[in-house]
Amino acid sequence: MSYQHLSTFERARIETLQELGYSIRSIAARIDRSPSTVSRECHRNKETDESYCSEAAHRHYQTRRKRCRPQGKWTQDLAQKIDDKLDLTWSPEQIVHRLGEDTLSFKTIYRWLYQGLLTKNTDALRHKGKRRKPKETRGRFNVGTSIQKRPREIRKRETFGHWELDTVVSSRGRSKGCLATFIERKTRWYIALKMADRTASSMEKAIRTLHETLPNQAFQTATVDRGKEFACYPRIEQECSIDVYFADPYSSWQRGSNENGNGLLREFFPKASDLAQLTEEELQQALALINGRPRKCLDWKTAHEAFEQEVLHLG
Repeated sequence: MSYQHLSTFERARIETLQELGYSIRSIAARIDRSPSTVSRECHRNKETDESYCSEAAHRHYQTRRKRCRPQGKWTQDLAQKIDDKLDLTWSPEQIVHRLGEDTLSFKTIYRWLYQGLLTKNTDALRHKGKRRKPKETRGRFNVGTSIQKRPREIRKRETFGHWELDTVVSSRGRSKGCLATFIERKTRWYIALKMADRTASSMEKAIRTLHETLPNQAFQTATVDRGKEFACYPRIEQECSIDVYFADPYSSWQRGSNENGNGLLREFFPKASDLAQLTEEELQQALALINGRPRKCLDWKTAHEAFEQEVLHLG
């Protein structure tokens, strides 16, 4: 049987039996307790006149119980720090590791959100539920270099300058507005450029724009799907010296970083959004928040910090 604290009824019996002259062992036998329990109770809770009073004993017990309860980790200062990072769209796990709160679990932050101990509520969390996988209706082509021929060091994310590309579009019937999205595989630095439409010429223009912006060797390869907007790949390979690799059909996991980045962007601009109406300021603000979050896969550095570090190494 597990240990149980003495009740007020048991304390009253101890007081009564002690006044009647019963010994410690006799009292213990009558209340079905260990003699050591009764002895400890009498010596620890007796009054100044050496007598035992059950009411006073219970008050002493309650005082000790309050002192032994943990104080908890919540403080006003810590709660404010967490609220500030939630404003920056950081997840609880990112907050814990970046703030260096070694004794704080990200599960504790979730619990504080649910308990209302933070100014923010669960609406501040980025993930709103599972998303349905869209059905692909675009045209495809079956030419180009297969991803199976991509070098191992690119697949292992051991070298810098290798990108995954895709497009993000407005919902059907809204407009032709869309975004060309790029993510560097090693650093997870994510960028999106506005396009007038989802054509090969618009995609070529977006690729050239990013290529001209980046320093030499920062854009060496591109891994894409087989959507028709990437039919521009021969000119990109020839004129920009970028090797283009095509993922297998219906294998979005082969471009997992880009798919994840697009999901993060969709949190700011859901499918109901008209991307043609999206301003450059709104887009850059969303990208700054995405690239400003610490990442577990980057040892809790931000994508921006990791990308800057690699660019500096290019010399």
